[in-house]
Amino acid sequence: MTTQTLIYLFVGLSFALYIGIAIASRAGSTKEFYVAGGGVNPVVNGMATAADWMSAASFISMAGIIAFSGYDGSVYLMGWTGGYVMLALLLAPYLKKFGQYTVPDFIGTRYYSKAARVVAVICLIFISFTYIAGQMRGVGIVFSRFLDVPINLGVIIGMAIVFVYAVLGGMKGVTYTQVAQYCVLIFAYMVPAFFISFLVTGNPVPQLGLGSTVNDGSGLYVLQKLDLVLQDMGFGAYTDGSKSMIDVFCITAALMVGTAGLPHVIVRFFTVPKASDARKSAGWALVFIALLYTTAPAVGAFARLNFIDSVNNVEYAQAPEWFKNWESNDLIAWRDKNGDGRMQLGKGDPFEGAPEFAGDIGANGERIVANAAADDNINEVYVDRDIMVLANPEIANLPGWVIALVAAGGLAAALSTAAGLLLVISSSISHDLLKQTFRPDITEKGELLAARLAATAAIFVAGYLGIYPPGWVAQVVAFAFGLAAASLFPAIFMGIFSKRMNREGAIAGMLTGLSFTFLYIGWFKLWSPESNVEANWLFGISPEGIGLIGMVLNFSVAIAVARFTKAPPKEIGWLVDKIRVPRT
Repeated sequence: MTTQTLIYLFVGLSFALYIGIAIASRAGSTKEFYVAGGGVNPVVNGMATAADWMSAASFISMAGIIAFSGYDGSVYLMGWTGGYVMLALLLAPYLKKFGQYTVPDFIGTRYYSKAARVVAVICLIFISFTYIAGQMRGVGIVFSRFLDVPINLGVIIGMAIVFVYAVLGGMKGVTYTQVAQYCVLIFAYMVPAFFISFLVTGNPVPQLGLGSTVNDGSGLYVLQKLDLVLQDMGFGAYTDGSKSMIDVFCITAALMVGTAGLPHVIVRFFTVPKASDARKSAGWALVFIALLYTTAPAVGAFARLNFIDSVNNVEYAQAPEWFKNWESNDLIAWRDKNGDGRMQLGKGDPFEGAPEFAGDIGANGERIVANAAADDNINEVYVDRDIMVLANPEIANLPGWVIALVAAGGLAAALSTAAGLLLVISSSISHDLLKQTFRPDITEKGELLAARLAATAAIFVAGYLGIYPPGWVAQVVAFAFGLAAASLFPAIFMGIFSKRMNREGAIAGMLTGLSFTFLYIGWFKLWSPESNVEANWLFGISPEGIGLIGMVLNFSVAIAVARFTKAPPKEIGWLVDKIRVPRT
C-alpha cells in the first residue's frame, strides 16, 4: 500500500470517527450545546481540554519554531504550560462555582452590567478569531501536502469538517470528539519522535535522547553538535538566545496569563459536575499536555539536524523527494545565488518575505520566485517553519504509515481547537448577546438555532483568516494569548478577588487593554511589518509579549476608575464571597 493511500485511509477513518461521535452525541438542549450537560468526568474533561488546548500551534508549529530559534523557543514551552497552573489555582474552581455557561456570563453578572457583558463578548471575538486563524492555516498546510490540494482549498475542506461536528454536536459532541482527537494527535506526535530519537541517538525516549550523544561516532551530544554545526554555518549557537531578557520575560508572562484568560479553555471547566472537579480537570489536562510539551524540544532539535544533513550543500538535481513535495506546495523554495546548482544554508533570508512564485522554471529545474532579494547573505533555501513537524518523518525516511499518522494527528490538533473556538464564539453571540442582552424572551429552541447559525457564520470568517493569516501558526496564536492577557484575565481575576472592583472600572480596563494590545500588534504585524524590529518596540518588547503591558494597563486603569466611582452593590459582595469558597 502506497504512502498516499495510507494517508487517505488514516485521515478518512479519523474523520469518520469524529463525525460519528458528533452525530451520536448531538446536543438536544442549550445546556448540552454550551457545557455538555455539566456532567463530564474530570479525567475525560482533562483529555478533552488537552486536545482543545494543543492546537495546530502546539502540534505543527511549536517544534518548528524551536528548531529554528533554539533557546528562544523555550518561551512557548514555559508560558503555555505555566498558564495551566495559574488557571487551576486562581480561576477554574471559582468560575465553576459561579455556575454559568460562558465567560461573558460571569463578567456581565459579576459587574451587574449589560455593557460589561457586551465588552466581554467583543474581547472574546477578537481573541477567538485571532486564535482560529492559526488553526485554519494549520489545516490548510496539512491538507495541501498530504491530500495534494492547494492550501486555500485545504482550509475550505477543514471548514466543512468542523461545520459538521461542531455545529451539530455542540459542546457535548465536541467534548467526546476531542477525547478521540487527543488520542490520535498524541499517538501521532510520539510515534515518530520515538523513531527519530532512536535513529539519531540510539535512545528511543525523545526526552532522554535530547541529552544523549549522536549516533555518528563523534561522541558529541545532540545540543553540542547543533551548536557546532550552526556556528560553522554562520548562525549563533542553538543553545544561546538572541532575545533580550525583558522580551523573554514579557512573552512568557503574556502566554502564561493569556492561557488563564482564554475563553475556549475556561469554558471547559463549566462542563464538570463540581468546583473541585474543575481543579482536577486542570491537573489532568496538564499531565496530558506535558506528554507533548516535554517531547517538542527534542523533536525540534532532531528536525533541525536532519534538515541540515538532508539539504545543505546538496545538488538541487539530487534533492530528496520530500523537498520537492513541499516545494510543490509553495512552502519550501530555493534560489541559486552563486550559480553552482547546490543548495546552501546560511544566515539571512533568500527572499523578501515568503516566496512569490512567478510560474517559470530556472536553469536547474527550480521554480522561479518573483521576489528574489536579500543578496547580502549566503542563504539560498526558504523553509516555512510550520512544516517541520509534518516533514520530519519524511526527512528521516520513516515508514509510510508513520507519515500518514502524522497527517491525521496534525488535522486532529487543528480541528479540535477550531471547534472549541467556534463554540465559544457562537455561544457568546446566541447566549450573551441575544438571550441575556437583546432578546431575553427568545425560546430555548430559538437560542439553539441562533447558536448554530452563529457558528456557521464564524466558520466562514475563520476560513478567510486561515487563508490570509498574519504570520506563522504559533505566532498568530501568541497574539491571541496577548489579547486574552490584556483584556479578559484582569476582569475575571478582579471579579473573583476584589469586592471593590465595579462595572465602570472593569469596562474601562478591558477596553484599554484590548485597544492598546490590538493596535500594537496590528501596527507591527499588519499595517507596518517593515518596522517590526527591536529598535522600534516599546521598551524592547515584541508584539508577542506586549500583552503583558496591556494587562498592566488594564489593571491600572480599572483600579483607578473604580476608586473614583461608585462601589458595587452589596449583593455583589455576597456573590464574591460565595464563589470564593469553591467546596461544591
